[in-house]
Amino acid sequence: MSYETLLFEVDDGLATITLNRPDNANAMDIVMSMELMQASIECDENPDIRAVLITGAGKMFSAGGDLKSFAACADSISKLVKEMTVYLHGAVSRFARMAPPVVMAVNGTAAGAGMSLAISGDMVLAAESAKFTMAYTAAALSPDGSSTYFLPRLVGMRRAQELMITNRVLTAAEAVAWGAINKAVPDAELLAEARGVARKLASGPTLAFGAVKSMLTESFTTALEAQMERESRMIADMMRSNDGREGISAFLAKRKPEYKGN
Repeated sequence: MSYETLLFEVDDGLATITLNRPDNANAMDIVMSMELMQASIECDENPDIRAVLITGAGKMFSAGGDLKSFAACADSISKLVKEMTVYLHGAVSRFARMAPPVVMAVNGTAAGAGMSLAISGDMVLAAESAKFTMAYTAAALSPDGSSTYFLPRLVGMRRAQELMITNRVLTAAEAVAWGAINKAVPDAELLAEARGVARKLASGPTLAFGAVKSMLTESFTTALEAQMERESRMIADMMRSNDGREGISAFLAKRKPEYKGN
């Protein structure tokens, strides 16, 4: 499938999605939102895809929503935004709930929905020059794209309030210190390091990664006993999977496992 606002390629189990509106700071319009949803479905449905890397073309990861396109639809803006969020939220939900892990390579500023998307990844690496800002209330708007879910869980309620109400800008180093991202990397090394992480995950036990993602997503809203029952069922499922058997066999034989993602 070809895309108008994304670059999408699959190589040896790794899907790379590049936000590709560099002349517009990779701002999200309705086309990009829809294409992100379509790409997320492809990543979830294609058995050859076992990890996903998301980054931005040019100097920015994403400036968030395309305010120019919003202004051009002033008379029907609420309808436009509701449709856009159906697509964007569908993409974030699919990336969060599918088995293949998602690695974000934040190559520049991530603002608004760009920050929401960035922090939703399973692993988030950023260029040392990258900056993060919620930005919404600066334009009298409220957050979307999952940040009101993920950000308090990552950095705590007080810090989430500060970021969303004051639009404080976090440097990449501060984002690491706050727990919003995993690692800050020298700009020239970002893509190589992020690809290395993603490729390692692509050769790993995909089903087990999916089980981890699923259980962590529910852990803040599930009672202890219910969560432990999920743990019991999940690990039993992993034990009888081909990858589980291979993992145990390789561990006992002291050899490198060869996972197939099933």
